[in-house]
Amino acid sequence: MKAIVIREFGGPEVLRLEDVPVPSPEGGEVLVRVMAAGVNPADTYVRAGGYIIQPSLPFIPGIDGAGVVEAVGRGVSRVRPGDRVYLGGALTGTCAEYALAPEIRVHRLPDNVTFSQGAGVPVPYVTAYHALRHRADARAGETVLVHGASGGVGTAAVQTARAMGLRVFGTAGTPAGLELAKREGAHRVFDHTAAGYTDGIMEATGGRGVDIILEMLANVNLGADLRLIALRGRVVVIGSRGEALITPRDLMARRGSVHAVMLWQITDEETTEIHAAIGAGLEVGALRPVVGKELPLAEAERAHREVMESGAYGKIVLIP
Repeated sequence: MKAIVIREFGGPEVLRLEDVPVPSPEGGEVLVRVMAAGVNPADTYVRAGGYIIQPSLPFIPGIDGAGVVEAVGRGVSRVRPGDRVYLGGALTGTCAEYALAPEIRVHRLPDNVTFSQGAGVPVPYVTAYHALRHRADARAGETVLVHGASGGVGTAAVQTARAMGLRVFGTAGTPAGLELAKREGAHRVFDHTAAGYTDGIMEATGGRGVDIILEMLANVNLGADLRLIALRGRVVVIGSRGEALITPRDLMARRGSVHAVMLWQITDEETTEIHAAIGAGLEVGALRPVVGKELPLAEAERAHREVMESGAYGKIVLIP
């Protein structure tokens, strides 16, 4: 089969298209013919060798994917060959024509959701739900600010927050991104490249501040976030690319708190709840993964470059 293989850590140029054997499922494992593989910022951190969890070289990258069950190992009962599924983590990586995954990481994909959309489900929607439900303890009627609301996680967070009954603000850096965030459910949108945009956010809350902030770039925004939250406000850090400078008294004055998301530490109980909620949302159309760009598998290098550029718009997907 064709697969992207990483034989050394480094820049996007280390991504190479190669021929490798098709894996065989053992007990509790599922072999999926991958129809689409999602690309996340986290994939670039793993590729560069700087992520918390590092695979052994060589390896096939990719966490997210969607496709059709090809074969199952002994003991697998939740899915069978021919089922449409999405993958939230694979033993062999999703940037390939076939991927091997443990049964617990394989979830049914509703017929109304395309494979490319399915590849945009796992990391973005699991992150969004976990951040809102388990970390921020979001309640209907509260106000949430989604920084970077036009990216893969951002659009997932906007849709999820609306489905939970929250008032949603979103930021983006381009007119297209602002329009996307608004289209996907944000009540108000703000251009985070504009000087003084945080003043507009405070004005929109009547000076009260927002209850929850989902932060995609904490090293840039966290200091300002602490001045935007309301009394007992919560900031959930989803992404950061460096150190953050904050004034602790801003947090103290608001009796606020800062939380963080790390998908690898989600419990089995949380995982079951998360995918039950995501599955229901996909079926009724409340959750609608936005695919910003589809590229051939051979263009994985380009995908890894573009997923880190500013002006994100939906999910980048590779097609094997």
